[in-house]
Amino acid sequence: MALVELVMPKMGESITEATILRWLKKVGDTVAQDETILEIATDKVDTEVPSPEAGVISQILFEENAVVEVGKKIAIINTNADAPTHIIEIQTPPTSVPKQMGKSVEEIASQVPFVPQQLVVENAVVHSNGNGVHAEEVKSNRFYSPLVKTMAKQESISVAELDGINGTGQGGRVSKIDLLAYLETKKSSNISTIVAPQKAATLSFSGATEIVEMDRMRKLIADHMVMSVQTAPHVTSFVEVDVTNIVLWRQKVKSDFQKKYNENLTYTPIFIEAVCKALEQFPYVNASVDGTKIILKKDLNIGMAAALPNGNLIVPVIKSANFLNLAGLTQRVNDLANRARNNQLKADEIQNGTFTVTNVGTYGSVMGTPIINQPQVAILAIGIIKKKPAVLETPTGDVIAIRHFVFLSLSYDHRIVDGAMGSSFLSRIGQNLETFDNNRDI
Repeated sequence: MALVELVMPKMGESITEATILRWLKKVGDTVAQDETILEIATDKVDTEVPSPEAGVISQILFEENAVVEVGKKIAIINTNADAPTHIIEIQTPPTSVPKQMGKSVEEIASQVPFVPQQLVVENAVVHSNGNGVHAEEVKSNRFYSPLVKTMAKQESISVAELDGINGTGQGGRVSKIDLLAYLETKKSSNISTIVAPQKAATLSFSGATEIVEMDRMRKLIADHMVMSVQTAPHVTSFVEVDVTNIVLWRQKVKSDFQKKYNENLTYTPIFIEAVCKALEQFPYVNASVDGTKIILKKDLNIGMAAALPNGNLIVPVIKSANFLNLAGLTQRVNDLANRARNNQLKADEIQNGTFTVTNVGTYGSVMGTPIINQPQVAILAIGIIKKKPAVLETPTGDVIAIRHFVFLSLSYDHRIVDGAMGSSFLSRIGQNLETFDNNRDI
């Protein structure tokens, strides 16, 4: 009998866990290779997990809504369809089973009590009695993800402490962000435990009020944004850029571009082209931080924030954007934006971004101060393009003319990108845009 383990897939650099949304197969079902077994969700996207081999589902180790660490085994597939199937659903066996001669595996297993995994959290609380220390096992009926349990163990946090932390995750679960916030509070106030209040504070509202619960994706986005602000010291620089040449060129070639490539030419690919040229000269902006190590990324994978119909945002990634010409960038931008709006993005299309661009001008904003998309170290916001009077220098003297201007704002991680580098990089993007050749061919 050949058994194949199905593990929680890695969905990106910053993703350490995922939520099981729905099992499409049950124990005993036959699956074909690459057939979808379950649906999962991270803070970035919902996706399907295919079967790595053809066979029969012999074990399912986590139930729906469970939060599972990346790389952890979630199911077992028996690739020998004729072999007997041993069903162990949503349960974890003890660490050891006594050897009993003359009995089958099934008989032994039937005598061993199984404990549902999602209902047990174990930890050691250390007590001192003057003659040394001893450990007492404590159990909790509250669910904790493998990541949270690992962090708690590393920080010597007891289950009693965990039970006292208010969770902001799905179903009130304690998330990584909650635990980090607790540790920071504990450190600053020098307290050993935080006990959750027995009675929630009563909120008062005046006038007509509607209370709307965050959907799952909004909660995940909120966690990711809080984590980013807590991880990286944010600094934002601004520059105003004259993009008149770009506006006039686009107006001139837009129709011909549509006929030649069957694509609508927007400003986004033009800005991404300018960003790629600048990133090639400022490699430290195309990087990530791992402790005290700086990871310089050789690929220029540009994330582009896209709005979803429900108001949430997702960031599909244009891989190796520096190798694409303007027509190629336009095709990728339009394709990713359209499929994002229709919830048709694939998991690998939102992974491995190295720099992000967000167009806040689409919604009328003059400028913005975006939050870095971890583990990246910078993000560019593009404001609305507006006509303004400007003083121009000419051979015959200064004149006032109507020009098209846009504000660019760059938020960056001050751990590795200081003000000089961040401002210089942003200015280079501006120079690339202002020197745009309005006579270039499409």
